[in-house]
Amino acid sequence: MESAIQVEELVKHFGHVHAVDGVSFDVTPGTVFGLLGPNGSGKTTIVRILSTILHPDAGRARVLGRDVVHQADEVRYLIGLAGQFAAIDPNLTGAENLRLTGRLAQLPGRLARTRAYDLLDRFQLRDAADRPARTYSGGMRRRLDVAAALVQRPPIVFLDEPTTGLDLQSRNELWDMIRELVAEGATVLLTTQYLEEADRLADRVAVMSEGRVIASDTPAALKSQLGNTVLEIGLKNEAEAIRAADLLTRATGVKTDREGTLVHLSSADGTRVLLESVQSLNENDLVPTTLTVREPSLDDVFLSLTGQRARTDETDTAEPVARIRR
Repeated sequence: MESAIQVEELVKHFGHVHAVDGVSFDVTPGTVFGLLGPNGSGKTTIVRILSTILHPDAGRARVLGRDVVHQADEVRYLIGLAGQFAAIDPNLTGAENLRLTGRLAQLPGRLARTRAYDLLDRFQLRDAADRPARTYSGGMRRRLDVAAALVQRPPIVFLDEPTTGLDLQSRNELWDMIRELVAEGATVLLTTQYLEEADRLADRVAVMSEGRVIASDTPAALKSQLGNTVLEIGLKNEAEAIRAADLLTRATGVKTDREGTLVHLSSADGTRVLLESVQSLNENDLVPTTLTVREPSLDDVFLSLTGQRARTDETDTAEPVARIRR
């Protein structure tokens, strides 16, 4: 089966900044592929190259077999793009925005109108169809922007951080729409900083840091590399956390990751590691402020690979198996 998207050793520099530095990946048709990483990791630059907005400095990218540089016009008819910021005209109504998008895609007027109202229904915007987009809430504007990317029914859809700034209900609604797109045969490339988003939606994930792919697999496979259990221990201050990390590595034989006052251990032998950790801390007069035992998340994967969380302003949404506070 031919890949829907092929990226081979892609490179893009902006002056001395290596925004994309030798990235390669393939996307299977009819799946969601997630590019996961913090701001500045190169995700948006890759989307802009794939959508023909930018030219790469080196490497090659193809969308449904078409080269994004040499066959750019053909690629543009195959893709839909919703960028990080809504590209709709605030002075036009929702219906007018979608009809205009259809006409720009060279759809006949009647077909553009039909597609516009079909999408307004699908994205639960029909009641607001005749209101100026400037009167829409943030979630409504985001849904309208994604709808505009689908007017021409493209087989490939690029969604660049589509749920940034949305409340939880709006995020869940947009996730459902993405699943519907894939069920109908579309291929979606999704960039995100939200670990939960990649975990719930993506069939495969490429973890990016500083312009490079540092890991790529299914979310389940990436999490399984850490073992079955994550132990997260909070200490009173950073000095105690540094001391505890060293002690726990020696006591359990498990690599620790430290983030401020938190120490993380991941293991397939969770019960042993928990008991040995508590014993070691007790023997060395270190009293945890928090102690959490849970299953691993993609956030743990990113922390293990890079030493930092993908999104530091988001709290971990993984459901703890046990939590002890003092």
